[in-house]
Amino acid sequence: MTRMLKRALEGVLSSAECDELFSAFDQIGSIIVLRIPDSLLQKKRIIGATLLEQVKTAESVFYQSSNVDGSFRIRSLELLAGADTTETEYREHGCRFAVDVEKAFFSPRLSTERLRIAEMTRDSDIVVNMFAGIGMFSIIAAKSKSCTVYSIDVNPVASRLCEKNIKYNKLAGKVISINGDAAGIIRDRLQDTATRTLMLLPERSAEFLDSAMSATRNGGTIHYYAHVHADQKSKAPQAARAQFEQTAGTRHSILNSKIVRAVGPRYYQTVLDVAITR
Repeated sequence: MTRMLKRALEGVLSSAECDELFSAFDQIGSIIVLRIPDSLLQKKRIIGATLLEQVKTAESVFYQSSNVDGSFRIRSLELLAGADTTETEYREHGCRFAVDVEKAFFSPRLSTERLRIAEMTRDSDIVVNMFAGIGMFSIIAAKSKSCTVYSIDVNPVASRLCEKNIKYNKLAGKVISINGDAAGIIRDRLQDTATRTLMLLPERSAEFLDSAMSATRNGGTIHYYAHVHADQKSKAPQAARAQFEQTAGTRHSILNSKIVRAVGPRYYQTVLDVAITR
């Protein structure tokens, strides 16, 4: 598809500009979301119109005009072409999801990691997903295994969408959507509950590590996501380990560390799989 789209934009963008544009191109259901370099902003309307014309499954093209930010992890979008709606449906790993690409956090670029976690999850696991968004990690895991997942998010829109997605995938009772602050919910309701805890807030994981430890049973596993800088890509997992060790103390054993994806120049999202001991 990228080659076809580049041909369609040949009269508008140079080859180098196309390469820059398509590295920041996501299609989510019927919606395309673009991050556009400042150098190309004056061409954003014609870019949007061209993409809408060429991508037959798209109904809307939006420009992402802000970074994902705030406690609700949301971004601002500007309509470039097509229908003015940020709601769509998305399918992944045999599951169906209602998505709002502006009002609740969602990234199609975590598909491989969602499948990895689902494959690691065991029958009878009790999972606490601390920053669950619309429930994608929760639902994909619960769809494939006989586990229970507490799916927590502070954003009420994300929690409502999670509830809808639970119904879509017929997982009532297996995935429990909870709206509120993860630290407070764990303190009040979920201490020493989880055999597996997900910390899908890489920019603030260190801040919530004590809560994750409190939620996790002796011998359980925490999946700790972090953003780290590294001059060389191969050193990013080591940097993530160092960050974790500085915060966690000695109540753990790191089983695995890996890069999830690059998120900027010399900047990586990483994950550590950590066994917890008391």
